[in-house]
Amino acid sequence: MKRSIIFIFTLVLTIPTLIAQDGINQTDAEGKRHGVWKKYYPNTKQLRYEGQFEHGNEVGTFKFYCQECGDNPTTVKEFTGNNKRAEVSYFTIKGKLVSKGMMEGKDRVGEWMYYHKTSNRPMSKENYSKGKLDGVQTTFYPDGKVTEEITYVDGVKQGENNYYSPENVLLKKLIYHNDQLHGPAEYYDANGNVTIKGYYKNGKKHGLWQYFKDGKLELEETFPKPKQKQ
Repeated sequence: MKRSIIFIFTLVLTIPTLIAQDGINQTDAEGKRHGVWKKYYPNTKQLRYEGQFEHGNEVGTFKFYCQECGDNPTTVKEFTGNNKRAEVSYFTIKGKLVSKGMMEGKDRVGEWMYYHKTSNRPMSKENYSKGKLDGVQTTFYPDGKVTEEITYVDGVKQGENNYYSPENVLLKKLIYHNDQLHGPAEYYDANGNVTIKGYYKNGKKHGLWQYFKDGKLELEETFPKPKQKQ
C-alpha cells in the first residue's frame, strides 16, 4: 500500500517536469500562459489547437482543428505585432480555403474574402467596421465577373444595389435606405433595355410605375392602389 502511494506521489511530481522538459503548456511567474501551448480533444491524439503565448497574449500563428481534421486546421490565425488584430483564414475539413480577413478580438474588420466551393476564385468581397458590414459588398460569378454590388453602412443596407448578368449587363438598379428599398428603381432585359421603371418608398412600390416592351411603354400603374369599394 505504501509503495502504491509513493508511486502515485512520484508520478504526480514527475508529470509537470516532463511537460516542462517538452517546453509546452507552461506559465510565467504570474500564472499566465507563456511559450508553446497544445491542447488535445479528450482521450484522443487529435489536436484541438496549437500556438504560442507571450505572457498571456497570443502571438504568431495559432491553428485550430476539428475532431475529424487530422493535420488540416479549420482555422488559422496570424497575430500582428500589437496582438490585437489577427489575419484569420477558415478552411474545409479537406483544407480548401473558405474565407479570410482580419479580426480584432471577436469582431471582423476591414476586407473579407469568400471563395467558391469548386475553385479558388472569390465568391464575394465584404468590408467590415467593428464587426458590422460597412462599405460595398460585391458578389462574383464563378468566372470572376460581378454578380451584385450593394452598399452597407454600420450593418444596414444604405445606397446603391446593382445586379449584373453573366455578360456584365446591368439588370437591376435599386436604392436602399435603412435596410429598405427606397428610391428610384430600374429593371433591364439581357440587352440592357429598360423593362420597368418606378419608385420604392419604405420597402413598397410608390407612385408611378411604368412597364416597357421593346422600348415601348405598355402599362402604367400607380401605387398604392386605391381600395375598391365593397
